[in-house]
Amino acid sequence: MLRFEMRVRENILKITALWALCALAHAQDMATSPAVPPPPPERHWRLGAAFGYGERSNPLIQSEDIPVIVDLDIAWFGKRWFFDNGDIGFTLSDRPRSTTSLVARLNSDRVFFGKTNTRYVNFAYTGNGDFAPLPATSEGAPVEAPIEVEPPDRDYAIELGVESLIDVEWGAVTLRAFHDASNTHGGYELSADFSRRWTVRRLSFAPMLGVSYKSEKLNDYYWGVSEREANVACPASHAGGGSPLEGGLLANYYLSPNLRVALSFNYERLSDDVAASPLAEDDHVFAYFSGLAWTF
Repeated sequence: MLRFEMRVRENILKITALWALCALAHAQDMATSPAVPPPPPERHWRLGAAFGYGERSNPLIQSEDIPVIVDLDIAWFGKRWFFDNGDIGFTLSDRPRSTTSLVARLNSDRVFFGKTNTRYVNFAYTGNGDFAPLPATSEGAPVEAPIEVEPPDRDYAIELGVESLIDVEWGAVTLRAFHDASNTHGGYELSADFSRRWTVRRLSFAPMLGVSYKSEKLNDYYWGVSEREANVACPASHAGGGSPLEGGLLANYYLSPNLRVALSFNYERLSDDVAASPLAEDDHVFAYFSGLAWTF
């Protein structure tokens, strides 16, 4: 927790100056500038890019946080088929206030296993039977051979499911249900989130709250440790199903209809079984990004 708090303070300082300038510009704009012009007519393509700095923390042991320098937004929408930043979908129902689609996607848990940093640690028993690091040398006691601490490899899973987007007077609700179609983990995930957007002239911000349920098979594949993978440093472990919680904030200040200053924060509290896994160093995932975004 101390490491998390220090990282948050450092990251907030990196983006405070940029956002403060935007706030000052917004205060002056309230009296001198007209509201943002209406958006252009809907197009089949949506192309955008944000340039700035951000990070996504990595809860996996012996792993590095994931930096974000460029954030791309690429989407195409046909009459029924669409592509939206990696997701491929087919619209089943398109009504004025709701849309339901079949969607194929890649599971997001795998991304953490691509930023690992193998280390070697000496381990020995403590008085209560747990394992603890040994010093490199110790007087009168032999030094144990170092044990390789390396997170196991995990594969991407192709998941198929149903996604419903519902607009209501008090915000927007997204419901999702996905199952592994590639037989990688054999599990499923159910999720629901709510967001609401407020706009004041050139400034808009949208908080979000979400909850999901990840099945036992899904969690155990990514965060469990099998007998074959286990060693002294990483004992065998089973991860059951659980419900992580998520919250976030997206804010934009529009310098023009196509150019804006973007700021986002996201916090996910991992489920208890995942947080208790020997593969998990943290019980949360924290992400932020701040930069200039351009929509083509």
